[in-house]
Amino acid sequence: MLQVRDLDKRFGLHYALSKISLDIHSGEIHALVGENGAGKSTLIKILTGIYQPNGGKVFWNNQETVIREPKTARKIGIQVVHQDRQLIASFSGYENLFLGISYPKQKLGLGIRWGAMKKEADQLKSKLGIQLDLRKLAEHMSPSEKTMLEIMRAAMLDCQLLILDEPTAALSDEESELLFELINKLVAKGTAILYVSHRMNEILRLSDRVTVMRNGKIAGTFSTKEMSKDTLVQLMTNQTSSIKKQMQKTSFSNKENVLQLKQVTSKDQKVKNVSLDVKQGEIVGIFGLAGSGRTELLETIYGTRHLKTGQMEIQGKIVSSFSPKHSLARGVILIPEDRRGDGLIVDMSIRENMTLSTLSEFSSIYNIKNQKEKTAVRTWMERLQVKATSSEQPIKELSGGNQQKVVFAKALLSKPILYLCDEPTQAVDVMTREEIHQLLKDQVSHDSGVLFVSSDVQEVLDISDRIYVIHEGEIVAEFENEAVTAEQILQVCYNQRKQSDV
Repeated sequence: MLQVRDLDKRFGLHYALSKISLDIHSGEIHALVGENGAGKSTLIKILTGIYQPNGGKVFWNNQETVIREPKTARKIGIQVVHQDRQLIASFSGYENLFLGISYPKQKLGLGIRWGAMKKEADQLKSKLGIQLDLRKLAEHMSPSEKTMLEIMRAAMLDCQLLILDEPTAALSDEESELLFELINKLVAKGTAILYVSHRMNEILRLSDRVTVMRNGKIAGTFSTKEMSKDTLVQLMTNQTSSIKKQMQKTSFSNKENVLQLKQVTSKDQKVKNVSLDVKQGEIVGIFGLAGSGRTELLETIYGTRHLKTGQMEIQGKIVSSFSPKHSLARGVILIPEDRRGDGLIVDMSIRENMTLSTLSEFSSIYNIKNQKEKTAVRTWMERLQVKATSSEQPIKELSGGNQQKVVFAKALLSKPILYLCDEPTQAVDVMTREEIHQLLKDQVSHDSGVLFVSSDVQEVLDISDRIYVIHEGEIVAEFENEAVTAEQILQVCYNQRKQSDV
């Protein structure tokens, strides 16, 4: 179906892709893996007409093809669901579904035939076996609903190759299973899937073949059944994973609380009667199913969601003023789930983003102390191994993992005592994930505290000293991370759901 031969892409003197050759067959799930900055996003942008290559050829159904723009890719049958969902928040599912497609018109083109549009959409929904209320506005949809909607939009056209870029990054395990069912239905109809993910278990489970990228080149294409997680990581990085979980149990009984919540409830009731604590040197995990209130809890602590009742203490002092500004002043920092929407200004440079929260540290009454600022930014770029041409490179040009490193660098410059981490390793590669884990462990060794939210229960187990389980905004269980299993934690979640459904 698709053949790529000796593809090159250069930005200035830097080669983002070099001699890329790749084949994708009809009806297969072909995985694409690599570290952040390996060139996966650049390749996708060439296949979808966003970038033009500097060399090489693309063949579509054995015919040489030039994909000049996204419209060309869609016309020949290449559709993509991007990591950052391409939906209009104020539009309904029906309206978003027909974006880029001609709406059914009344006679003389004087109006939209809403009935015909809904009928066509509902027929497609039934054909794909998707349960989704298309009357909802996109802003009210869950991450999984948005993903399903984008896949439906791709299927509205003649989709022969569907590119999925980190499709489960914001999904719970249960939501991911629904997505996998849909993918298998599409493959059964002959659609090819190019599946881009950092989640090795998904790659090994779903794909037929896997192509590994490293430093802008192809490290190899393999039958997935011949691969293991360790082998893939070694191919991606050219080294074995070296950061191991510290298994020794640390006692926090003599440590002071960095954070303590007492019967905290938010005004919108998304958080209800939560009591918990985080001690100096401790990483505390928060786990719950989708919609359980994980993100809302962190937002309430940080001050972006209003507190109704209850008490919060930071380092033993009762908090009376709640806002992000006050939180920063107290040494509380939020690593948001949506790094592009809430953590970064993508049109600004690495330097400008990194020092945004601490400009007062680098300025006088009259101007910014440029040399001091540049030195600090360079130091953190080197420490966190941010891959970029310079500190002046726009954030939007970086890979997801390198963007996340800038988010962390911005946090570290403020010298926080409490990290509120909401899906901090979402859509980053295996090695970056381990680097982030190690970074947080290094920070708590200096008596900071971490409240860590992840939809990946295994990740919560890998990094946490203690774990709270949240359901419908309430803490329903607490575990010391000693011999506790993922099955035990999930069982608590599903038992709570069953009780709620009664």
